Amino acid sequence: MTDYQDVMLPLSAEENQKLLSSQSLGRLVERIGERIEVFPINFWSDGKRIVFRTAPGTKLAGLVAADEIILETDYVSEHSAWSVVARGTARILEGEAEVAEAESLDLRPLIPTVKRVFVEITIDRLDGRRFVLGNEPEAEPETIA
Repeated sequence: MTDYQDVMLPLSAEENQKLLSSQSLGRLVERIGERIEVFPINFWSDGKRIVFRTAPGTKLAGLVAADEIILETDYVSEHSAWSVVARGTARILEGEAEVAEAESLDLRPLIPTVKRVFVEITIDRLDGRRFVLGNEPEAEPETIA
């Protein structure tokens, strides 16, 4: 049995917030009963909330009905890697002031489409791990008892 504690290191709450805020592309996960949907999205975050744009369709309908909303983002380079997972509740921004604030964020559609609906996820839980990269170790010979 392999012990992963030396190659998968938990991140502090501050590290999770900082790393989430440093990214703009992630995967939105919606769970409605037994059905799970995953959507790539671009987003803005301050580490406590996540804001993104969308249009009417499956993603927006799912946000309203979802039992759980998760956003996962990660980073991998030649020398380092990490992953952060945010769990929370989503709501459509509707008030004039909050829509105006969302419009002022550095947040544009990833592809050239019209996306006029702003959604905010209030983060309830934030977890992350840093990964130590390296060569695959030699496998230990199996023993037969």
